[in-house]
Amino acid sequence: MKTVIGDAQSEGIVLPGEMVASVARQALHEGATRTSWPGLTFYRFDQRVETHWDEVSSASLCMVVQGRKRLRFGSVNYFYDPFHLLVIRRGLRFQAEILQASPERPFLSFVLQLQPALVAEVYEEMNRLIPKMLRIEPAPPTPDVYVTALALPLVGALQRFLLAVESESEREMLAPIYLREIVYRLLRSEQRAWLMEGGPRETQCNAITAAITFMRQEMDQPLTVRVLAEAVSMSESGFAHLFKTTMGVSPLQFLKQMRLEHARKALLGGSNVSEAANSVGYASLSHFISEFRRHFGESPKAYAQRLRDLHLADNNDTSKT
Repeated sequence: MKTVIGDAQSEGIVLPGEMVASVARQALHEGATRTSWPGLTFYRFDQRVETHWDEVSSASLCMVVQGRKRLRFGSVNYFYDPFHLLVIRRGLRFQAEILQASPERPFLSFVLQLQPALVAEVYEEMNRLIPKMLRIEPAPPTPDVYVTALALPLVGALQRFLLAVESESEREMLAPIYLREIVYRLLRSEQRAWLMEGGPRETQCNAITAAITFMRQEMDQPLTVRVLAEAVSMSESGFAHLFKTTMGVSPLQFLKQMRLEHARKALLGGSNVSEAANSVGYASLSHFISEFRRHFGESPKAYAQRLRDLHLADNNDTSKT
């Protein structure tokens, strides 16, 4: 059996105490603690957990800040700890085991799902600014699961994101910025091929990039897979297969993620719910509200009201000082 083990002693990375404390505060109870941030889950275990089945629904970044864990996928064992990061390229089912945990020093970790729409948006912007660095050459497919040593720039981005998510006043404004930084740091590293689903050939990547640009430009229009395929001069079936293989989700799932994220930004900019829905192509307001609630955990009206309350509270605090 092949085994992948990181040499923790040789890496020299020590996680900031503030980062570990943040995870401890947000991992509220034994087992999983889901958060209001889409795709972010914290874990806490006060004792070892024997081998059990687990799964993730999409591409994910998994980080242990205290303790040690083993994941088995197929015939391969992956061990990760506060010196290593586990990355999973797509939704998978696997076996897991908590190796180090105690009441005095509980196992603490978090899993952060990375939405393909966000990855593509950051990649596109970076490719515009520094195209030579990001050019993806033909390469063998990357594994669906692997362990990599932590790097200080990525640790810093993750710490800023976790602290922002924990803060009511910073969650909406700063956490999205730090999440983009996390994706940026990954795209500057060896994980670039993993994020772009194994490094597709340049011609294929160009077609997907063109399709994403077209989605962004025509977001307020009724778009179908056929319309998207025609925009990049491909057959409908060929485009749908290439997009799913490259980005990990179907074209319409990707488009929905993109629309909801832009609607969220419209609400941040002061648009009302109806204006936000219309700006990203939702003909049905009730459908938009339902999709927004499913993705962000609350209705767009409640989301916008919470932002206004936070802004008012911040202004009151400023005026008192």
